[in-house]
Amino acid sequence: MRREAAGIGRATVYRTLQWMVGAGIARKVDFGEGRSRFEPSYRHPRHFHLICTNCHSSSEFLSSDVESLLEEIAAARNFQTTQATVQIYGVCEQCSTGRQIPSVDGSTTELVFARDALRMAIATERSGLDFYTRAAAMTRDPRGRSVFQKLAAEEGEHLGTLEKRYSELIAGDPGLEARPTFLFFKGAASGLFAEGAKQLRDGVNDQEALLIGIKCERGSHQFFKKYGERFEDSEGKQVFLEFAEEERAHLDLLKREYRALREREASKPAGAAVSRRAGRTR
Repeated sequence: MRREAAGIGRATVYRTLQWMVGAGIARKVDFGEGRSRFEPSYRHPRHFHLICTNCHSSSEFLSSDVESLLEEIAAARNFQTTQATVQIYGVCEQCSTGRQIPSVDGSTTELVFARDALRMAIATERSGLDFYTRAAAMTRDPRGRSVFQKLAAEEGEHLGTLEKRYSELIAGDPGLEARPTFLFFKGAASGLFAEGAKQLRDGVNDQEALLIGIKCERGSHQFFKKYGERFEDSEGKQVFLEFAEEERAHLDLLKREYRALREREASKPAGAAVSRRAGRTR
């Protein structure tokens, strides 16, 4: 402002900032320094802060694990949360090592958010591909096997699309890959499929394999939809909601196939029916 309109006073600047807060395009934060800071909130998801007590810089992060814990605590106390603030104080990597660390500021936050959203979707897609490949190899029911093969093929196709999208994003900003992580969703939906693949290795029958797939897809759909709807309009939000819709379609397909398998099993002559445990494979 000094460069562009030197006559504007400090009071005008702060009045404008307060107006931006009221309009929902900025938020006011307090790091215990005896002064207020302002940061953008439009197209900028709710997040937490790491604050360096040496250089007084702050860096942002978002964690589903932290959010889940806060929600669990509030629910246990029947507490209606309107706002949650997490601030972690310490010494940043740049101050402790002397190395220049790429920062994440207002101009790069949306790109970093999109990068991390794509990373999460890619990890989940890889995990899903492994799960459906294993399920197709072990399933005895021909129709069920074809469903798992179809889903494995779709996972592979989606994975290729996401990896291409990620490469294009990185190509637009060569320094983007080195910037600090913003989204910390440990395991997230990919952990559901990893656990599902482990259950397949332990040995299950065809119906159980479908039920495991349903559980994985339901959890993945709910995860990406829940967090996607919380984010402001951005490419990261779009990645989450697109992925949630794909997982919902897979969930519907598995549920239909599970019902059909149950009906086929029930219609078999009593002597030809294979018991639930007799059909187990390893």
